[in-house]
Amino acid sequence: MANDFVPVCKQDLIDRGIDEVDFVFVSGDAYVDHASFGAALLCRLLEANGYTVALLPQPDWKNIEVFKTFGRPKLGFLVSGGAMDSMVSNYTANNKPRSEDVYAHGGVAGHRPDRAVMTYCAAIRQAYKGVNIMIGGIEASLRRTSHYDYWSNTVRRSILLDSKADILMYGMGEHSILEIAKQLKLGIPAKQIRGVRGTVWYTSHEDELPENSIRLPSFAEISKNTPESKALFAKSYLIQEQNTDALNGKILVEPVDSRFIVQEPAALPLTTAEFDAVYELGFKRRWHPMYDKPAENGKTGVPAISEVQFSLTSCRGCFGACSFCAITFHEGRRIQARSHESLIREAEQIIKDPNFKGYIHDVGGPSANFRHDACIYQEKRGACQNKDCMGTNPCKNVRVDHSEYVELLRKLRSLPGVKKVFIRSGIRFDYLMMDKDKTFFKELIEHHISGQLKVAPEHVNNNVLRLMRKSTHEVYEKFAAEYARLNKEAGKKQYLVPYYICAHPGAGLKEAIEVALYLKKTGFVPDQVQDFYPTPGSLSTCMYYTGLNPHKTNEDGSYEEVYVARGAHERRLQRALLQFNRRENRALVKEALQKAGRADLIKVLC
Repeated sequence: MANDFVPVCKQDLIDRGIDEVDFVFVSGDAYVDHASFGAALLCRLLEANGYTVALLPQPDWKNIEVFKTFGRPKLGFLVSGGAMDSMVSNYTANNKPRSEDVYAHGGVAGHRPDRAVMTYCAAIRQAYKGVNIMIGGIEASLRRTSHYDYWSNTVRRSILLDSKADILMYGMGEHSILEIAKQLKLGIPAKQIRGVRGTVWYTSHEDELPENSIRLPSFAEISKNTPESKALFAKSYLIQEQNTDALNGKILVEPVDSRFIVQEPAALPLTTAEFDAVYELGFKRRWHPMYDKPAENGKTGVPAISEVQFSLTSCRGCFGACSFCAITFHEGRRIQARSHESLIREAEQIIKDPNFKGYIHDVGGPSANFRHDACIYQEKRGACQNKDCMGTNPCKNVRVDHSEYVELLRKLRSLPGVKKVFIRSGIRFDYLMMDKDKTFFKELIEHHISGQLKVAPEHVNNNVLRLMRKSTHEVYEKFAAEYARLNKEAGKKQYLVPYYICAHPGAGLKEAIEVALYLKKTGFVPDQVQDFYPTPGSLSTCMYYTGLNPHKTNEDGSYEEVYVARGAHERRLQRALLQFNRRENRALVKEALQKAGRADLIKVLC
């Protein structure tokens, strides 16, 4: 049975008659053979293109011999920190160690090192000097240039230099990994590969820099922690954000010490045919059998599969571009969608699973109801560099149409053996409200909700929502009213579960009180509140570090200043206000109200 999986031990290679592999893929995650897991997807893609691959999932980074399991690979090592940045995986938003890791065997924490990409690369360099090392995945992608690192509270340089890797792949890696493999097979060393979309390389020679590239402020200029340095950091972020699109993005060059980091334009989006092919590479759709035995905590398996085992990934990319989300930097704003035929084939495969109970858990992606580009211009021009598609002032060119998604959902729920098709990945309620045709809204309520619908208004203050690049609070209220009306019309009692973020840049105690009063008025107090987490690659993180909004300039040319809640205590106060009904929060709520000069509300909220 294990031989149906990507090889994970020497015996697997012997069983397959492989003496030497082309690539060893090192991953910070346990091995789940499912297209939603990057290591499995890329390994299967390489195998489908004639390369031999072995996988080292969550290796013991303290034992160099582990990295010699498969011998020295012919073409090199591929290194990923896993499905999440390892620091996000290991620590909460308040920098406390997490008690579990859903991408590990049994969910046991501690099997992924901090700064996993750097740690794995260091071990590989000890094991095999001079071997090609290519890094990718979310950790490498979002740290590809100089970036603010919340855990050290410093600006760090590109992870390509800190890891001592040869080349970095950013974004979704299907195109770039195959092109790099092709060049490696031709005998070109990884550190000499140039011109591949979706990659970052470095050089010490200025005469190697591509013509017509854009020069970013240097690492030395943006890392000094001064007001001037922070303004340059914000400028650098804005330039990078403006050049994330594959069609109109330029080559970026960042001076770092005596070297230059060179970011090639993003990889071209997958075509529908390519997207279909990648997701139909013969995945086993389960964790590797080695995880059938109990982990240290007595549990088996890999918990992360529960979210995707009976779900369908129908799209990639998001033109919503929320400030706190790094999808713009990683997947991009262009939408890529799978065909109905491919999704139906996968659904039929799911139905045959003996554990399937008739319920498809999700049909979506970053935003479930985005199945095509935002407008007719994006296919030829790419996403606009200086204009948002959505947010508090949606672009008038946004093409609002749910008809194709409705057709897909109808096909899926009519399949024999399917009792219900749910939508659990985020529904963009602002986009939904822009649609004058209420067919999708009605069918969503009638067929695709299990008692409650989770949505993400995030806040109630319109200035905070502007900084988040979310729709106004008024749009959410109209949506909530329409949701209630349509449920009543359908004879259903289904509830809204809104998510809120506390301590986002721009939000102080005054703004948190606004949320608390709204929650009091509506009679809903959330069980869960998300503390803002400054992770690499997001506009919100840029605002958190700099206290500046690079998207708005003052008359003198300076950037708009943004209030930032710093320190654990104010974050606790804001969270307590959003959960004011909890007995254990009363003292904090009282303190917050007194600090904000709103002692008059103590009897209301305490």
